[in-house]
Amino acid sequence: MNSPVVIGNATLYLGDCLEILPTLPKVDAVITSPPYDNLREYGGHAWDFEGIALALSKGLEDGGVIVWVVGDSVIDGSESGTSFTQALYFKSLGLRLHDTMIYWKNCFQFPDKSRYSQVFEYMFILSNGTPKTTNIFRVPTVKENRIVSKASSYRKADGLVVPMKYETGKDERNAENVWIYEVGYGKSAVDKDAYDHPAIFPERLAIDHARSWTKDNETILDPFMGSGTTGVACMNLGRKFIGVEIEPKYFAIACERIENAQRQQRMFP
Repeated sequence: MNSPVVIGNATLYLGDCLEILPTLPKVDAVITSPPYDNLREYGGHAWDFEGIALALSKGLEDGGVIVWVVGDSVIDGSESGTSFTQALYFKSLGLRLHDTMIYWKNCFQFPDKSRYSQVFEYMFILSNGTPKTTNIFRVPTVKENRIVSKASSYRKADGLVVPMKYETGKDERNAENVWIYEVGYGKSAVDKDAYDHPAIFPERLAIDHARSWTKDNETILDPFMGSGTTGVACMNLGRKFIGVEIEPKYFAIACERIENAQRQQRMFP
């Protein structure tokens, strides 16, 4: 195993994450998007999902979470279902499927004529027990600039309608678990060299999840670091970061981006 590159609070490894993960300390969270369904070549490297899933589950602190961003390829006109298979495998290892979230992209490819346009990927939130940190975003309970739902309610299994005590009289509520992001060149990331990687997710996505599931100075891992987007988010939020990337050209991009983020310390609202 090569010696890691250390940049501030980031420790970056060039190599196979299946070999490196067992050597790492436990982490508070994982935020990653694996090379699912071979939709991109990523330098032609193969990966062992089950082996990596096991290593990730063993490497989580109690209450830690994995944010697993995945979609499905279309084979013979229908979806593969790989995303669900992976989520259920994590459950078989003892993790909880804490939340099934949606990453809704504002651009998409034209689909086959027999299918609706595919505009989202899944963001499975998998937890090692009850999540220890839940900084859930709150949004105003408004409609047409007017506060509504002063006394929210829900229907019980027997049909009886009862007040939702924790929401009664509140002017805010939990945000939805469908997150919409601007994507594409100049939108997903500030750094132009990030687009030399074939499949980046938005910086904002990594920032929002880091804020949701971790605290200052906690450690976030990305075993498929790619161009380093999760690491950039960590550098700007005061989190420690461990990144692993097997492809040398993407590793170099990640090192440069994370070093720039460490130096510039961009602030995100």
